[in-house]
Amino acid sequence: MSKEWRRLCIADGSLLVVAAVWGLTFVTVKNAIVLLPPFSFNFYRFTLATLVMLLFAMPKWKDANRSTAWAGLLLGVLLFAGYSFQTVGLLYTSASHAGFITGLSVVFVPLIGTILTRQRPGTGVILGAMCALAGLALLTATEWQYKANYGDFLVLCCAVSFALHIIYVGKYSPHHSTVWLVTWQIGAVAFLSGISALIFEPGVSSPVTSVLPALLITALLATCLAFFTQNYMQRFTSPSHTAIIFTMEPVFAALFAAWLLQEILTANAYWGGTLILCGMLLAEFRTTRWIKNKLKTILPWQKNQGEKTAADLTSR
Repeated sequence: MSKEWRRLCIADGSLLVVAAVWGLTFVTVKNAIVLLPPFSFNFYRFTLATLVMLLFAMPKWKDANRSTAWAGLLLGVLLFAGYSFQTVGLLYTSASHAGFITGLSVVFVPLIGTILTRQRPGTGVILGAMCALAGLALLTATEWQYKANYGDFLVLCCAVSFALHIIYVGKYSPHHSTVWLVTWQIGAVAFLSGISALIFEPGVSSPVTSVLPALLITALLATCLAFFTQNYMQRFTSPSHTAIIFTMEPVFAALFAAWLLQEILTANAYWGGTLILCGMLLAEFRTTRWIKNKLKTILPWQKNQGEKTAADLTSR
């Protein structure tokens, strides 16, 4: 197994674990925000996560340069925008609509990436994104008598925000200290969540002790571990690929709900999960071909065969 292929497998596996963690904590967050409003919950969650990340970041304080701070703050603003648009949008639309529209980020990532880089994603990525989108539609197809509303527009903004976050993590992660990049972005989310809580949730009592287990789980696993893994591993894979892997989050949420809460999985859940898994496999095609072409350029019998370079082969 080549070094490139091994790195890709580790990156994909790690990002899949991130999707599983987010799926596992979905029920935890859903129950917690009944006791503590969303902005207040996120303020405590991301503040605790920031303090934990600082413990690991401070020994590497020399890497805390200005450019890393600006990159982290931009990522934090995009992340906060995604959470906020989704939270407010849920007040005006159904959970099924919100789940599907949020999943549109799997399409927005290659689309926006193409606009920014002027490079068309591979066929495998396009087909994989479409397949994953179809799977999401099945997973959320409980009440699809569609009627556009204000909430859907807000959740659409959420999907764009999450797509931009994935794209810019891919842009910044190879060039900055991962621990400081994560610390700055979750610190920005904590700060903005605190300001929003003061504005939109004034006078809310704070029963932190009652949601302490949820705060610890989400802060340590779904924030510190998950975002550190994403920011580090995205340097080894593409944003489009990452977005397709993250569509597994609702699949894991359904599986954990069936396991832990004894919820019954519907036929749509099985077929939707299968389509999303197929989308992930389709997205591998371009990457596999890219690795094979890279290897061909270093084989002895290829050295004197024309003027084709690695750049030519990877531009397909």
